[in-house]
Amino acid sequence: MIRSFSPQAPGDLVLEVPSTTPGEVRSAVGVARAAQREWGRGPAAARANALAGAADAVAGAAAELADLMVREVGKPLAEARGEVARGVAILRYYAQQVFDPVGAVHEPSLSGLLYSRRRPLGVAGLITPWNFPLAIPLWKAAPALAFGNAVVLKPAPQATAVAVRLAELLATAVPEGLFTVVPGEGETGRALVGSADVVSFTGSTGVGRRVAAAAVDRGVPVQAEMGGQNPAIVLPDADLAATAGQIAAAAMGFAGQKCTATKRVVVVGDPAPFRDALVAAVEAMVVGDPADAATAVGPLIEENARDRVTDAAGAAVAAGGRLLTGGRRLDRDGWFIGPAVLDQVPLDHPLSCEEVFGPITTLHTADTLDEAVHVANRVEQGLAAGVYTRDLSVALAVSDALEAGLVKVNAPTTGVDFYLPFGGEKASSVGMREQGKAAQDFYTSLHTVTLAPSPGPLPFGGDGAR
Repeated sequence: MIRSFSPQAPGDLVLEVPSTTPGEVRSAVGVARAAQREWGRGPAAARANALAGAADAVAGAAAELADLMVREVGKPLAEARGEVARGVAILRYYAQQVFDPVGAVHEPSLSGLLYSRRRPLGVAGLITPWNFPLAIPLWKAAPALAFGNAVVLKPAPQATAVAVRLAELLATAVPEGLFTVVPGEGETGRALVGSADVVSFTGSTGVGRRVAAAAVDRGVPVQAEMGGQNPAIVLPDADLAATAGQIAAAAMGFAGQKCTATKRVVVVGDPAPFRDALVAAVEAMVVGDPADAATAVGPLIEENARDRVTDAAGAAVAAGGRLLTGGRRLDRDGWFIGPAVLDQVPLDHPLSCEEVFGPITTLHTADTLDEAVHVANRVEQGLAAGVYTRDLSVALAVSDALEAGLVKVNAPTTGVDFYLPFGGEKASSVGMREQGKAAQDFYTSLHTVTLAPSPGPLPFGGDGAR
């Protein structure tokens, strides 16, 4: 049984549904595969109209979805409203991308017609996290549907209610069997990876690697986005107050529960002015009920998630780090913690090297820009990175040197443009990028077709005369 509880009110049961068995997953995939045949062969306009209708349905339920997101995963209301708007925009974007070219015509080596054309792969198995319960399922499902596939979605258990409601809304616009939600945990996910024709995963590194290995073993395309230990480099010429505000929001917003959250800050030169500005910016953030429009930092998703943050902060202090603010449980119902900033944490300490999914960041110092880049790149992950400077040449040079799939200059590491490719370097990603134009490549297979003239004389006499 899957039970989803509100993290700010742990006694509040949001949804209880049976877990999908492996046999039920295979049955859902079979139904999706049957529905996909007509969907994939049908006209592009039908898919465009369906996705546009889905966008209208989600937009019409915007307030309800935002409130459900706040209740189920503790996302602050302003962010929840923004996520719903983003989901609508994603659906509308892919409703138009349906009409993008699906191949190319080439000069034949001899005579006839030579062209390439993309075809849908079949059933897309999607495994998504709880932290973006609407946007991530949609930025995977919308392109999969747009290019002629069916979708079976296994959401994180903590976000099951949002996924079920999304399926209900999409059912008003998308033909039956094309978008199915299979609630469950690991067993359900393994069954989906074992039966889908293409797999897209977002989640932890350990699970992502197992998903990728299982898909590769079956010979099906797979992409896995697995988080990051994201750095931000601050140069002496940066606007310290503005930079501190951006980094505080990127590190602590939604309790730091974003794969692109800033987890490490590397200050070039004297760290004291920026350190003080960052601590002040973090302490100014409102921690509280995510339903309150003023809240920036809500609860952690679960009790053990909160405890991982407090344990990490304590271990770092024991190793010589200094806790500048936060890092302690708050005396209220729910899984709340004060946003934590630490400095003097050794570079080889786990907190400096490994992602802790919560409102905690470490501050490091570098004497030179080269040293700062080295510190930024020394971890295994390479999802997002930032640099703050007013020097354009420095910004361009550092952008080239940072080992990350997403580099931001004078902007938060958080925030992804859904119409551009997204993914990381090193241990942050496996497989192709997702979103934007890259999604067509992932959810389709490219076929080459050769049309040679029929043997014998041409039907118009062979001399060009009609």
